[in-house]
Amino acid sequence: MFDFTVKTESDILTVALKGRIDSTNAPQVESDITAAVNGHTGALVLDAADLEYISSAGLRVVLRMKKANDSLKIVNCSPDVYEIFDMTGFTEMMDIAKAYRKLSVEGCEVIGEGANGKVYRIDADTIVKVYKNHDALAEIHNERELARKAFVMGVPTAIPYDVVQVGDLYGSVFELLNAKSFAKLMIAEPENTEKFAKESVEILKTIHATILKPGELPDKKAEAVVWAEYCRDHLPQEIGDKLVRMMREIPDTLNMLHGDYHIKNIMRQNGENLLIDMDTLSMGHPIFEFAAIYLAYVGFSCIDHNNVKEFLGIPYEQANRFWNATLRCYFPDADEAARKEIETKAAIIGYSRLLRRTFRKAKENEDYKARLVEYCKQALTEMVPAVDSLSF
Repeated sequence: MFDFTVKTESDILTVALKGRIDSTNAPQVESDITAAVNGHTGALVLDAADLEYISSAGLRVVLRMKKANDSLKIVNCSPDVYEIFDMTGFTEMMDIAKAYRKLSVEGCEVIGEGANGKVYRIDADTIVKVYKNHDALAEIHNERELARKAFVMGVPTAIPYDVVQVGDLYGSVFELLNAKSFAKLMIAEPENTEKFAKESVEILKTIHATILKPGELPDKKAEAVVWAEYCRDHLPQEIGDKLVRMMREIPDTLNMLHGDYHIKNIMRQNGENLLIDMDTLSMGHPIFEFAAIYLAYVGFSCIDHNNVKEFLGIPYEQANRFWNATLRCYFPDADEAARKEIETKAAIIGYSRLLRRTFRKAKENEDYKARLVEYCKQALTEMVPAVDSLSF
């Protein structure tokens, strides 16, 4: 038995297949579907969620449909149907996607949240990162590849092993047996802040010691120059020009950068520390990493010290201690004045990013937004003249 339904949304026509397509019905299936899609010139999708089997005769129907409409793609294939497409080489000729296991996060503990997604603990063994973007599949697969690349290069990271559907969103599943984030550990053991900073720096140095090929990951400097150029229009001319010049003069290094390195993205599992949230991996001078770290522990809370408590779960004072301990552990041979200069450089880059972000964030409370803009402008006006470069 075979049946199908057709629906059109925007310029996408979706044909939902149900039953079997084999030699006994393939000609009729082709005739019926061709008549149903006749005249449609937009994207064409075959939804195989209820397709139980497809034979070689059915594959020939699909091949002719692909030749007639090059945009054709197939979604929601069961493992058995996907294997047929894969074994016959169809997955190399066209876009064919498996169906994703459905997962509920209702009642699950939220263990982290960032700009791109929210992380839930499903059980003692498993966490899932649910992406906020409804069209996140490409993003998810990109993060998986980045995590694998980092793992192969020696960076201790958790690799997602499954993609799931959570309501109308998608998520990546990680096996992290009884793992706890550094944020949770530091809340429980505030007296060990320095020890956690030292362990954090060990991973950070491993990341930065990983040298990439040109173009292998996004260039962080290119992004930072955009921040500086945007800020120039909101600063005194001499300050703005110097900011842009120093940003452009940061050396073009090939160091791997995490891009969102903080205590909610470091997990401890059975005594081993692992990184999660690898979708922000990039490359460039480590000063860009320190700018992001400075924002996480200090900069984002410059107006409201409760921000870091809401974001990371630790008080502002402890976040400051962790930031300073990070500098001491990463630069053990630097004196206090040298570390302070590195902090200033990281803060300049960080506040450049924050100023642009604040201007562009439409839903920010207007009074808070105005105070934050003024703080960033004042900080940059004071800090930029104090340094001659932004690298170390």
